[in-house]
This record gives sequence, C-alpha cells and structure tokens, in this order.
Amino acid sequence: MFRMWGKLIKNNRLTDDTTIHIGDYSLSRTQMVFQALDEICYYFDLGKPIWLDSNVRDFQLHAKTRFCQDNFIEQIEFDFLEIQIIEE
Repeated sequence: MFRMWGKLIKNNRLTDDTTIHIGDYSLSRTQMVFQALDEICYYFDLGKPIWLDSNVRDFQLHAKTRFCQDNFIEQIEFDFLEIQIIEE
C-alpha cells in the first residue's frame, strides 16, 4: 500500500494533517505521488502547488518536501504544506 502524509504547519505547529492511501499498483510511483498530492490538496481545499527544482530535489533525496507561499498562486493561511511518503 502506498501512503502519503500531508501536514499543514503554521508557527512551527501542526495545524492539520491527513494520510492518503493508494492501493492501485497499476500506477507508476510518480502517478501515485501526484494523485496523492491532488487528494491532499482537495482535503485541505487548496490549489495545486507548483513543483520547483528545490522541491523535486528534496523529494528525490528524502521522499519528503515542503510547499510554501512561493509554490502557490493564491494566498495561503499557513507557513507550509509538507508531504512525505510513509509507506511504499
């Protein structure tokens, strides 16, 4: 089972989180990541963040990355959204 954890952080405190489970192994890992991110954004009622080079690099190295205001078009009410793969 593929699981991704999404967390909203404000003032160094966890304000909300969710875990997304994907059991469809016909999808590639990249497709699972994007589907899980879409579901996390839907859960938090956010627009999809823009992947910058630093996000891609962090995600490839640590299976985790943070999206801050620079990654969103609209104004956000938190410091950053962090996603992390917790199980593959």
